[in-house]
Amino acid sequence: MAKSRGKSIAFSPKILIFDVDGVLVDVRGTYWRSALDTMKFLTGKRPTYRELHKWKSKPGNNDDWAMVSNWATSLGFPTTYEQARDAFAKFYWGTDARPGNVLNEKLLITPRQIERWARRFELDLFTGRTRQEFNYTFERWKATRFFRSIVTMDDVEIKKPHPEGLFKILKGRDPASALYVGDNIDDALAARDAGVLFIGILLPGEHGYRARAAYFRQLGAATLLPRITYLSAVLSHPK
Repeated sequence: MAKSRGKSIAFSPKILIFDVDGVLVDVRGTYWRSALDTMKFLTGKRPTYRELHKWKSKPGNNDDWAMVSNWATSLGFPTTYEQARDAFAKFYWGTDARPGNVLNEKLLITPRQIERWARRFELDLFTGRTRQEFNYTFERWKATRFFRSIVTMDDVEIKKPHPEGLFKILKGRDPASALYVGDNIDDALAARDAGVLFIGILLPGEHGYRARAAYFRQLGAATLLPRITYLSAVLSHPK
């Protein structure tokens, strides 16, 4: 249960909106691994997870292609967004010579839990994935049918941290009726700018935990949870 000055807090939104990567899906062996593989390919240097988290924590880098482009360029290897995207795809999706990191994807929540939440709340998704990336993982997942709307990178004109995706889901409804759960600074910025309550997923022990936690709170995070399975503990029935 979230706490403030020693008192437990329960949130009662009507609408639960989830980010995907790092919230519903463990992406350490997929997107993170692909980013590191791509950086090594582009620069010849062996990047570290500490460096990865440093770059992921910068606003605008929720998009891994943009992050890789910015990161490689900063090291003296000018890389366009398109070049980063194309190089990244070879590691994420794989080639004839090697399987893709996408095969390492693991879901962090069960369909049964999603169904339980769907009985109490409207469920939606706002993800920085492309529609192709989303469908690969979720097209056959039993719980996908419980989400009323799914907004991907392909469905918005302006990517996160712009809140366009949240506005598409709300469709003019009161932002105070919604809660967005994400794991990235861009998620927190989008929620703040949309006027939507935000809960951050941040596992203690991750690189830069204290700095990231402080930044989340600075951006208005209502609370931080170590993983999505803790969400039920801070939710009450919508009024």
